[in-house]
Amino acid sequence: MSVFLMGDGVTVAMRNQKTPDGYYRLDRMLAAVPRSGGAVLCCGTCMDARGINEELLTDDAHRSTMDELADLTIAADKVLVF
Repeated sequence: MSVFLMGDGVTVAMRNQKTPDGYYRLDRMLAAVPRSGGAVLCCGTCMDARGINEELLTDDAHRSTMDELADLTIAADKVLVF
């Protein structure tokens, strides 16, 4: 399983998020993916547009490319988009 974050979604993979009480810590929720053997990938162009470098990402999230997204999509049994 792979999760590919695009657009503002790349901010979900940022470490040390300060979330008000009662709100979800999306970085913690995303941590379930690598624990299950999956990969968390972030669109590099989307990161650049938001001033996010790889050091700001959680340990399990990595910068990626559209070419890698295309390869993952072709290889996938199922693709979910939202």
